[in-house]
Amino acid sequence: MLSLSKGRFPALPVLATLVGVFLCSSASAGDALVAVAANFSETANHLATHFEDTSEHTLTITTGSTGKLYAQIRHGAPFDILLAADQHRPRLLETSSQAVAGSRFTYAIGRLTLWSPDPNRISAAGPAILRDGAFDKLAIANPDLAPYGAAARETLKALGLFGTLRQRIVMGENIGQAHALVATGNADVGFVALSHVLSPRNRQKGSRWDVPQHLYAPIRQDAVLLNRGIDNPAARAFLDYLKSKESRGVIESFGYAVD
Repeated sequence: MLSLSKGRFPALPVLATLVGVFLCSSASAGDALVAVAANFSETANHLATHFEDTSEHTLTITTGSTGKLYAQIRHGAPFDILLAADQHRPRLLETSSQAVAGSRFTYAIGRLTLWSPDPNRISAAGPAILRDGAFDKLAIANPDLAPYGAAARETLKALGLFGTLRQRIVMGENIGQAHALVATGNADVGFVALSHVLSPRNRQKGSRWDVPQHLYAPIRQDAVLLNRGIDNPAARAFLDYLKSKESRGVIESFGYAVD
């Protein structure tokens, strides 16, 4: 029988402890599939990179209009988290028991702006260009799918211009597509997310009119933990990270307001 003298392998208890810690840590790591509203895609990717760098978790992000993402979730798409561009769809998912009750919170408040790549097209007078009709096409996101599109329609109605300009409106499926329509010249002006205009990727700062808040209902963007993510440590950790002071500072820097 092999006998070991006392103290011959003093590192063994420490090694066993370290292995145990490693295994527990690995077991708690995970991957979460996050559905993200199109307006928040760049911000979400920025946040996800930092989250992954400072945790053992990984994220897979899918972007699209809130309406389409909601429909996919209703039909069984395997998302763990929804970062919507409204409050309505996350609330519906809660009430239909497809999301975890009590997990919903506002992570950002979107801001709408009328924008053109032409630095001289939109003046400080703001809606004057809309009243004068000195343009061909006006881009908005689809109001039935995208909350920013609904806000644009609401703004036009508040200004008494929706009926007048209806034939000039071109629609993107989501706010990202509405921005692209203007950026590529397929529309002269457009109601887009302020975050897109302020983005470092946007090299066409152009001219803009930030729509006053009283002209449209606040675009409160809610996050919610979906049923698939209830036991997913990565999903829960990312939602906690979104509430952090650091994350909120990043969100503000991308052109959103926070509570």
